[in-house]
Amino acid sequence: MTWASVLLALVGHVVFSFVDPAITESSGLVDLGDLMVTTNDSGGDPLVFVVDPRTGRTVGRTTYADAVVDTEALAPAGGNEVWVGDIGDNAERRDSVRVYRVPVGRGDRRVDAPSYELVYPDGAHDAESLVFARGRLYVITKGLLGGTVYAAPRHLASQGPNRLRPVARVDVWATDAALFPDGRHVLVRGYDNAVIYTFPEFRPVASVDLPRERQGEGVSISASGRIRLSSEGRNSAVLEVALPAAVTAAMAGGSATPSPSGAASPGSTGQGGQSGQRSGGSGWLLGVAGATGAAGLALLVVLLRRPRARRPADGRIDAVEQRR
Repeated sequence: MTWASVLLALVGHVVFSFVDPAITESSGLVDLGDLMVTTNDSGGDPLVFVVDPRTGRTVGRTTYADAVVDTEALAPAGGNEVWVGDIGDNAERRDSVRVYRVPVGRGDRRVDAPSYELVYPDGAHDAESLVFARGRLYVITKGLLGGTVYAAPRHLASQGPNRLRPVARVDVWATDAALFPDGRHVLVRGYDNAVIYTFPEFRPVASVDLPRERQGEGVSISASGRIRLSSEGRNSAVLEVALPAAVTAAMAGGSATPSPSGAASPGSTGQGGQSGQRSGGSGWLLGVAGATGAAGLALLVVLLRRPRARRPADGRIDAVEQRR
């Protein structure tokens, strides 16, 4: 499988900045179309914030538990609900981690959100990325040399631990991840770069450099393919970026050779967050790639490489070796 290692400088434009002084460490991001959802990093309260992107003001808050250890990730759960991942573990000492399914919307509320305990099969790990796809949660661990993708059981038990299963590796120091609306690709971001993978195989499709942020830790993808990034820090900005035609072509299975413009404008506003279901085609890709010339990105170089996925006996992808 030929993929594009696309060395890009994606220049994002500011959509809004968080106004709420309580939002100091945006570590996860969900795009609900007309509303954005975020949560603070470790040390914060069990609270998610609902923000109006037109003003940057908080218009809703949901308190979902009595206490948490280290919340790091959000993922759309369908409708007006999000998954909250209390999955951080810098010291790698936790016996288990926990996820919550939390309703969100305008107004303040306190709920007793359903929670589920997750256990790794090979000891404690730090993680900041959560993906919900095809009715299943995936946790991506964070490591300087890359991370492991763990799949949760499709049906989570509220009583007793749910054992995670390793299914793939990623070559990113992962701080967040988001599913594309086609349900067949995942973007895994780090502090400075991101890699797009096929789903569920997690084969690399393209690599991009992200705009400079104070400490980039959040990413969301809307139903239209709109990509937004968030960073830690008080009054931090949420940026919107777009993929160039070279990347969208590679994702669609076409040529990875860039068009002369090599750019694409941000997608239009759409309802809903990332979906775990396929959209039935790549029309959203055409929409994102078709409006060229207005995107804030500069294409530096495109290289074609053919990686070799080394598969262990159980059939899962364990690592990707790139030919230089």
